[in-house]
Order: sequence, then C-alpha cells, then structure tokens
Amino acid sequence: MASDAQTTTEYIKHHLQNLTYGQHADGSWGVAHGAAEAKAMGFWAIHLDTMFWSILLGALFLWGFRKAAQRASAQTPNGFLNFVEWIVEFVDDNVRGSFSHKSDLVAPLALTLFVWVLLMNTMDLVPVDWIPQIAHLMGIEYMKVVPTTDPNATFGMALGVFVLTLFYSIKIKGVGGFAAELTMQPFQAKNPILKILFLPANFFLEFVSLISKPISLSLRLFGNLFAGEMIFILIALLFSGGAVLAVAGGVLQWAWAVFHILIVLLQAFIFMTLTIVYLEMAHSHH
Repeated sequence: MASDAQTTTEYIKHHLQNLTYGQHADGSWGVAHGAAEAKAMGFWAIHLDTMFWSILLGALFLWGFRKAAQRASAQTPNGFLNFVEWIVEFVDDNVRGSFSHKSDLVAPLALTLFVWVLLMNTMDLVPVDWIPQIAHLMGIEYMKVVPTTDPNATFGMALGVFVLTLFYSIKIKGVGGFAAELTMQPFQAKNPILKILFLPANFFLEFVSLISKPISLSLRLFGNLFAGEMIFILIALLFSGGAVLAVAGGVLQWAWAVFHILIVLLQAFIFMTLTIVYLEMAHSHH
C-alpha cells in the first residue's frame, strides 16, 4: 500500500525506479540512491533487480522443464507434466505453421522465449507493494519485479533475436545475397543505370525496415507491460485514501488483473511469433 510518508508523485517515482549499480561521480562504485544518481552513472550502470528477477525466472523455467523431462514416460501425463506437454505442443504447432525450413534452433528458441517472457510478464500480477516492502525491510531501497517493464531487458532480448536474424541471413544467402536483398528491392529495373540509381533509395528503405524489427519487438513488449504496471501503481494509491476508496481499489485491482492476464499471455505470444517470422524471413531467399 502507498506509504503515508510519501506524496503521490514520490510513491510513483519510487515504484518506477530500478535498483541501479554503477560508478558514482567520485569514482566509487555502488548502488544509486535516487533517479538523479542512477542517471549520472551512465551507460555502464546495471539494473540489479532486472538482472536478478530475469535470471531467477529463467532458472525456474529450466528447472521446471528439466524436472518434467526427467519424469516424462509413455504413460498418460498428469498435473505439471500435462501442462508442460501442452505448452511444448502449442509452441511446436506455431513453429510448424510459421517456419517452413529445417532448423534445430528455432523451436527450442521459441519455447524459451515464450515461457521466459510469460514468467517475467506474470510478475506484473503480484501486488505492487508486496515485494518492494519485503525488500525495504531487508534494507533494499528500490525493487522493480517485472523485468519486461525495463527497456534494457526487452532491448537485450530483441537484439539477441536481431543478431540471429543477421547471422542466418548471411549464412543462408551469403554476403552478396544479403547485400542484394538490401539494395535490389523494392524498386527494380532491368536497365543497369536505373539499378544503380535505385540503390540508395532501396538501401534506405530496406535498412529502416531491418532496424525497425528489434526496435518494434522490444518497445511493443516494454510499452504494454509498463502501461500495465503504471495502472496497478495508480490503483494501489486508492488504498491510502480511506475505506471507500480502498474497497474501490480492491475491485479495480481485481478487474484489471483479470484483464491483464490477456496482455501477459498475448505479449509473450507476439514476441515468440515475431521471432519465428523474422527467422523464417532470414532463411528465405527473396
């Protein structure tokens, strides 16, 4: 719940501040004690809470699915095994429907991204004050628990997908084929002079299209989850406004959480699907 010692603005800023580690102005290294200190740390600062929760949830995914694989048998699965099998079949069906080439990487990558992003998104359904309050009791000033509300995390994943897209584009098509893909379309001509004249325009359009892939992939996930987190924070402010507003806040929190489940699932699915589509494009000859 919102603290009585904080104003509304301070409460919102506190919940939107990452636990940042970096170099202070005096040259020492440590944790920032405010947004100004975090900003002054510059590019090499690390968001410790984003790293902690993303790694923890990734390890949880690996542990859970490894346990399921160890217990798998020819018998009819039940419980958690049934759930894991359903997820694997769901991802496999999407890969088969969108990826027409042979690759040992795409299906495991799609499964990893879907479950990992889903777990990180699901942290947005945890009441906004629970974990930060526990962290505060442990002496930790800031604690954001939803890694996908941090653009550093979403851009990191999107850049990983982008690097794979470039790698397979060059591997499958060759350097010349990839360069031709960037310079020989959308404007085409049989006349050699016109081809040369079209090169700058084609490269500009295709380069913008290429760069827009990781940017849109990361910003879509970040924007939707950040907006959801902000609404939860605003609803939480109602709990400090008296009994009537607290009841209204409880109803609104429940209603938004139910609706937000759709966003949590949808954004994980979109991130996975676009990754498959981008890798399909990288494997395809134009």
